[in-house]
Amino acid sequence: MNLPPFKLEQYFNEYEFKAEYLLANSDCETVSIAELLLFEPDAKERFLAFRLGYTEVPGAESLRREICRIYSTLEAGHVLVHAGAEEAIFLFMHSLLKAGDHVVVQRPCYQSLHEIPRGIGCDVSSWQAREERGWSLNLSELERLLRPETRAIVVNFPHNPTGYLMVKSDFLELNRLAQERGIVLFSDEVYRECEYAAQDRLSAACDINDTAVSLGVLSKTYGLPGLRIGWAATRNSRLLERMAELKAYTTICSSGPSEFLAEVALRHREKLAQRNINFIRKNLTLLDDFFVRHSGRFSWIRPMAGPIAFPKLTGEAIGSFCRRLFEKSGVLLVPGTVFDDIDNHFRIGFGRKNLPAALVRLEEFLASNR
Repeated sequence: MNLPPFKLEQYFNEYEFKAEYLLANSDCETVSIAELLLFEPDAKERFLAFRLGYTEVPGAESLRREICRIYSTLEAGHVLVHAGAEEAIFLFMHSLLKAGDHVVVQRPCYQSLHEIPRGIGCDVSSWQAREERGWSLNLSELERLLRPETRAIVVNFPHNPTGYLMVKSDFLELNRLAQERGIVLFSDEVYRECEYAAQDRLSAACDINDTAVSLGVLSKTYGLPGLRIGWAATRNSRLLERMAELKAYTTICSSGPSEFLAEVALRHREKLAQRNINFIRKNLTLLDDFFVRHSGRFSWIRPMAGPIAFPKLTGEAIGSFCRRLFEKSGVLLVPGTVFDDIDNHFRIGFGRKNLPAALVRLEEFLASNR
């Protein structure tokens, strides 16, 4: 398997821990271990007594039961815990696909969603989101892309990097179409429960489609990327069993302390999510005003859900703009080129509480570089 360099991760590796302000982040405000343990009176004592042995390959059953509370139809046996979302993506692709298969992937997207199937030897078609349509997807275009050898459709809602959220009727139709054609839908739902209004939330694909796989993680909505706990949820038992078999060649099992803390977090996930949604709502208001003030330099399609958006810069190549911003102001944005975008977009993250200060620094940079 021959995979190209991961552009986004390379970019972060070079700049993330040198930047004073991250306006590129895809996650939300984090919490400390101490803050997390305060959710339960005896959690600190239990955590300090936790034995550092191996954990179960699928994840502790108690943890998987807590994950199931996110869904409406699942039991613990329908969940496989992974080291973040990336391992789950990797194992799903290798469990389902083989060289010569056809895969349709929503674009732009997180690079592994299209590069791993390509590395396996699949023919990968792009289901392109279009800015002029508010980053929406056209189901008729998807139908034209499908072939007899199509094995998977890969989507992500709420979407990274645009913040697009498919309407419920289209999502139901997407699942119906996949089931009717015998195609596995891989639904990246790492930003689920980060909708600005709960009534906009889509059903989890695994709850409405018995062959679909829903991808979840603690990193984004709940602001716990350091735990490195993600999962695949599906009623597709044969596929989940194959993923568990392959996991013996990757992490084997998760970190025990991470599983303990993840379980505490999930029992209080609504509090964690609401805390971050509050930051997002306040920060979105600031961004709305910012992009009005600078409408001559940027175009802004307001995201529909999640902590990220994909604005467009005019007047300068986005790569050079991001470099100069970092060097002169210590503020980090992600150029759209890491998502193979050629139209001068950039990803901005607004799920953290220091966005107001970062935005001031960005505005000062713009004023000094007219």
